[in-house]
Amino acid sequence: MLSKVAVVLNEHLAMFEFGVVCEVFGLDRSEDGLPVFDFRVCGAQPGRPLVSSSPGITVTPQYGLEELRGADLVAIPAFPFGSGTDFDPVVVQAVRDAAAAGAIVLTVCSGAFLAGAAGLLDGRKCTTHWRYVERLARMYPEATVDPDVLFVDEGAVITSAGTAAGIDACLHLVRRELGSGVANKIARRMVVPPQRDGGQRQFIERPVADCDSDSLGDTMRWMNEHLELPHTVEDLASRSAMSTRTFARRFAAEAGTTPVKWLTSQRILLAKQLLEETTLDLETIAGRCGFGSGALLRHHFQRQVGIAPTEYRRRFGS
Repeated sequence: MLSKVAVVLNEHLAMFEFGVVCEVFGLDRSEDGLPVFDFRVCGAQPGRPLVSSSPGITVTPQYGLEELRGADLVAIPAFPFGSGTDFDPVVVQAVRDAAAAGAIVLTVCSGAFLAGAAGLLDGRKCTTHWRYVERLARMYPEATVDPDVLFVDEGAVITSAGTAAGIDACLHLVRRELGSGVANKIARRMVVPPQRDGGQRQFIERPVADCDSDSLGDTMRWMNEHLELPHTVEDLASRSAMSTRTFARRFAAEAGTTPVKWLTSQRILLAKQLLEETTLDLETIAGRCGFGSGALLRHHFQRQVGIAPTEYRRRFGS
C-alpha cells in the first residue's frame, strides 16, 4: 500500500522528470475520490536551493533525508549528465537504508544511476534513457540493462527510460499497488494514456490509436465498440469506403500495425478490463471480446500479456 512518498534530490535535477513524480504523487485529488499521499521532497540540506536543468529555476527541498525512513516509496528523478555521477555519499546511504527497510525505489531516466550507486541494481533487470544504457551497464556490470523497454518492474525496484517513460512507470506502480481504477483516474486528469506499450509483455494498457483519417477513425471506433462481432478486412474496408488493399495500407500507416493485430490488441485490452473488474467466467469474457472460446482467449492472452488470464485476474482483479 502506498501512503508516504519521499522524493530524494541530489545536487542537480532535471525539472521535467521531477515534475512527473510530483504530478502523479504530489497533487491532492481527493475531490475525485483518489487517495492523498504524504508527499515529501527531501535533500541532504533541506532549505538549500538545488540547481535544476531549466535556466533560472531552483528547487528547495523542504525535508531532510531522515524522511526516507518509513517511506513506502522513494522516487529518484533524473539529473543532467553534465553534473556527473559523483553522488553525495550521504544521499546514497539514505537510499540504501530506505530500500533495506522495505521502501519501493522508483527511478526516472538517469535516476537509475543513483539506485546503482546504492547497490540496488545488482542482480536485477533495469533500464534508463537509451543514450545512457551502455554507460549504466559499464558502471554496474552486475545489473542486466534492457535498452528496449519503457520501464522494468523488479518488485522492490522500478526503473524507467527517458522523460515521459517516467509517467508510465509511476502509473504502473499506482496500478500495481492501488488498482487500475486509481491509475486510470490519475491518467485521465493528466490527459495521458493509462500506460503505453513498451514493446515488452508488461501489464500495461494499449490505448486506442489516434487517426488522422476521419473514415479510418470512425471505423476504428466502431470496431472498438463491437469487439464481440466477427470482422474481416473486406468488411472493414467497405465500411471505410476503400478497397481492401488501400484500407490495409492506410491502416498500417496510421495505426502502426495491421487491422487484425490491432483488433486482437483491443480485444485483449477489454479482456484485461473484464478480468480486473468482474467475476465473469472465461467463456463469457471470450464471447464478449470476440474470441469465441476460452481456449482462443487463453492462447492470445498468454502470447500478448505473458501470463494466463486466471493468473492475471489473481494479480489485478478487484
